[in-house]
Amino acid sequence: MQEKSKVILIPCDSYDGEQVYQGMKKGLELLGGLDSMIAPEEKILLKPNLLKKAEVEKAVITHPAVVAAMGRLLREEGFSNIILADSCGTGSTRKVIRGTGMDEALEKLGIPAVDFSEGIQVEYPEGVQAKDFIIPKELLESDCVISLCKMKTHALERITGAVKNSYGFIYGLHKAKGHTRYPSADSFARMLVDLNRYVHPRLYIMDGIVAMEGNGPGSGDPIHMGVMLMSHDPVALDSVFCSLIHLKPQMVPTNYHGEKMELGVWQKEKIELLTPEGEISLEEAVKTYGNSSFHVDRRPVRRGIWERMAKALNLFQKKPYIDQQKCIGCGVCVNSCPVPGKAVNFKNGKGTPPVYDYKKCIRCFCCQEMCPKKAIKVK
Repeated sequence: MQEKSKVILIPCDSYDGEQVYQGMKKGLELLGGLDSMIAPEEKILLKPNLLKKAEVEKAVITHPAVVAAMGRLLREEGFSNIILADSCGTGSTRKVIRGTGMDEALEKLGIPAVDFSEGIQVEYPEGVQAKDFIIPKELLESDCVISLCKMKTHALERITGAVKNSYGFIYGLHKAKGHTRYPSADSFARMLVDLNRYVHPRLYIMDGIVAMEGNGPGSGDPIHMGVMLMSHDPVALDSVFCSLIHLKPQMVPTNYHGEKMELGVWQKEKIELLTPEGEISLEEAVKTYGNSSFHVDRRPVRRGIWERMAKALNLFQKKPYIDQQKCIGCGVCVNSCPVPGKAVNFKNGKGTPPVYDYKKCIRCFCCQEMCPKKAIKVK
């Protein structure tokens, strides 16, 4: 009989540093302890979600208390060679964390935050969707990766969690180029699965104490969920997240393809869910910790001939729209667009709201992710 994937659910109702630390410590014990995952001499890279510069309360980035708790536990276990880094959507690691409290916590722990310095092309011939990646040098020099992801919605993939967090392992501007190479939700998801299989993070921890619903991953609304999730299986972890927000796990492309490509499992029969009080059924977890009103896209995906016709006629497709009342004409969306020739531009002059050319738009929603004023929504 195949062993089930273990997911740990830790109730945690605030970002009080000691509460987060004690909860994370207990969760790691349930997974077998850090010494069962990492050798003392290994170089460790902590990878939070650092999408862009934002106030901590907006739930855009992994909370500093979660990062600090992980760093403290590693230090207490004697691990000495640790760095923190991410390939951010805009800005650099050190710029994004500055003033958030994460920078101060890391300094106290003696853990440097580093900016990725160089991208190196690596081949991955066994990849299903992606046969190569441009990976930061610092990642290739690390022995062990710990992914500290954030519980958020996502316009393209419905949710961003454990599997999606690994996109921060693509170096710099190559992240934007990836959207043009893998423009559909399914192709992008398969690439993400390949990337996780290549990097193979040892541990995934999700900050779901305050999550983001709605217009995520950068312009949504904070919502209290009161949990941390952790697992060695990113698909199982993301699937528990989906269940808690009453979203069918198989509707998320990274879950669906993640199981097919043997990264992990999404079916509840294959997942063992544990809390500090013992094993719990997924139904009981949803009843106790779930939120049926969580704002996330639960609409079914059209398949077959109707999908092909809709795409050919440009009907019933998700599209980014600019709220002209909120837009300040900063041009972040234009700069973020990865399409050659730009699918959004200052047709009416700089300082005015940009205009979309939907014939060029590949629906990657990079513009919506990066907008600093929540002026772009997907409809």
